[in-house]
Amino acid sequence: MIKAITFDLWDTVFIDDTDEPKRKAVGRSSKNIERRELVKQFVDKYKQVSQEIVNATYDAQDAAFRKTWHDQHVTWSVKERMEIILKGLNVTLPENELAKLVLLHEEMELEFRPNFVPGVHEAIKVLSKNYKLGVISDAIFSPGKSLRKLLEDEGLLQYFTTFVFSDEVGCSKPAECVFNAAKKGLEVEFDEIVHIGDREHNDILGPEKMGMKSILCLAALDRGSDPKRADAFFTDYSELPNIIENLRNV
Repeated sequence: MIKAITFDLWDTVFIDDTDEPKRKAVGRSSKNIERRELVKQFVDKYKQVSQEIVNATYDAQDAAFRKTWHDQHVTWSVKERMEIILKGLNVTLPENELAKLVLLHEEMELEFRPNFVPGVHEAIKVLSKNYKLGVISDAIFSPGKSLRKLLEDEGLLQYFTTFVFSDEVGCSKPAECVFNAAKKGLEVEFDEIVHIGDREHNDILGPEKMGMKSILCLAALDRGSDPKRADAFFTDYSELPNIIENLRNV
């Protein structure tokens, strides 16, 4: 019996990098470039460093972050990431300056926002009538507070009762602690939860290990995951309520 549904966010509820054309349309750099330019602007107040050195240091931190995120299921906070970069540049910023740099990173996707997957609003509204809903999402640059803001401004925050963000719980999918936090918040058993996401490693194999059901979301993009590894999959959100109803009766 399914009693609760958890959603991944990126490329499941909203679509990653759909903000980039909006930035380009008004003459703004890509997020990738602007982040590195921001670091140089703040560092230049205290030490002259070339943009090339800043870029190389930022790239090294990015590579270390991805390795830790993927292999150890730990998501460094933006502050931790900035401190690593600054240490590599041998620069120390005053706390207020560091806080500004961190905030500019964290709120970048609130200025130019990603598009939501077509049909997701109606599906969430419909499902909330019969199931408890939760969010399980890794926070790469946008922390939980920013992700909540994206959902709130779309009128969707109200439908969720539990939020598990990697920057807030100290671990990321597919670590067991993530799903344990969701189970505790939803007050159900693992076999009563179905998780929806776009990544086979994080969103299908992770829940499967915990005894949860899983649904592969292909409504935003197809990463080449094997849909047979999940209990079901969908390419259009209009299919989701019926899919869950079918799983409920299995």
